Amino acid sequence: MTQFDRRSMLRGLYRGAAAVVALPLLDCFLDGNGAALANGMPLPVRFGTWFWGLGVTEDRWKPTRTGAGYDIMPELKPIEAYRDRISILSGFDAILDDKANLPHNSGGVSIRTGVAPAKPELPAPSFDVLVADVIGGRTRFRSLEISATRDATNSLSGRGGGSLNPAETSPIALYNRLFGNEFVDPNKADFKPNPAMLARHSVLSAVTDQRKALMARVGAADREKLDHYFTSLRQVEQQLALQLEKPAPLEACALPRKPADTTPQSNEIEQVIDNHKVMVELLAMGLACNQTSVFNINFNNAASSLTRAGSTISHHQLTHEEQIDPQLGYQPESTWFVERCMEAFGLFVDTLGKFKEGDGTLLDHSLVVAHSETNFAKAHTVEGIPVMLAGRANGKVKTGIHVAGNGTPISRIGLTVQQVMGVPIDTWGQDSMKTSKTIGEIMA
Repeated sequence: MTQFDRRSMLRGLYRGAAAVVALPLLDCFLDGNGAALANGMPLPVRFGTWFWGLGVTEDRWKPTRTGAGYDIMPELKPIEAYRDRISILSGFDAILDDKANLPHNSGGVSIRTGVAPAKPELPAPSFDVLVADVIGGRTRFRSLEISATRDATNSLSGRGGGSLNPAETSPIALYNRLFGNEFVDPNKADFKPNPAMLARHSVLSAVTDQRKALMARVGAADREKLDHYFTSLRQVEQQLALQLEKPAPLEACALPRKPADTTPQSNEIEQVIDNHKVMVELLAMGLACNQTSVFNINFNNAASSLTRAGSTISHHQLTHEEQIDPQLGYQPESTWFVERCMEAFGLFVDTLGKFKEGDGTLLDHSLVVAHSETNFAKAHTVEGIPVMLAGRANGKVKTGIHVAGNGTPISRIGLTVQQVMGVPIDTWGQDSMKTSKTIGEIMA
């Protein structure tokens, strides 16, 4: 009988060569404590998220008018130039039922999964993963995760069960991943598939028997982990196989220069802004070159550790310790960080909008959900979490409008964007956030 332990590998033969697949950390290895293209194909549609931490000051951010031509409030001023490209979604609530509000966790997880978490992890697949299951199979990468801070765990993307898709934090690493040795220029006349791809793309087929034996030996929790793991590996194989095919030419694609490394050396927001700018530009070219159709960007982390140059006081600390100015009616130093986050989102929208593609732009052929994890950070509120949408999803979505949710579940947003992107679902969410009601106002 085959024995498996933490050091086990699944082994087989593929075309006479040894094939080895490492295993994830399973419960059975632990102790009881559990420590439109040139070829006539339609232009691809992309889906992404953009996250900023610690919310807004609602009466300085939320427009007073709904519909088109919404008014620009003070904390929206940095995106005013892009108003016709950005829709505002206000008044949508993360409904926790009887679960505790986990500070800087409950809100973001509820938006992404439609489930109020009982502990600080993803209890179900995030909607970007579900979208990637539909549209992510014809690109090298099913999705790309990016964090402008130094923290690779700064991610809200994953299949649940505590797993997260780790984020790239370095422009150099992102460049090498997108445009390194395995990049195939779609506009080059000659095409020579990389022989290494042929050797790698069917490794799982070589270990089928051992994989089945392992699945039969482990408990239900480990079977679920292995199912996710092997599904991911199979998806990787399918995407490696794509590199054996000549890609269709793409007019907006051009190999960029290798960037300088702007990875932050501290928590200073000025460094994070620079890093975000470079990584967004690389991502945009990666999208234009059809390297991925799904992406997730985290500008800062939920309990934002950002500081200003010359200061050791963090954004998070300010939200709790800074007094509300009696004359202004808000926290001016905290608000300064909100305005920088809005500027960064405006830069992101502008960058995608500059890439001409077919009869529009990269932004026109994308749908992006931008959100925070709380409304008013001082109180950790998860009612009325601020959300913005950008892009037209190839004409399926209206832009430049304000929709008021009036206290309805924030899972309506996740259901709506999944349906727009072709996910075949009629309802989504759990308990009080289970919904079948989409946001019709944004549908074109």
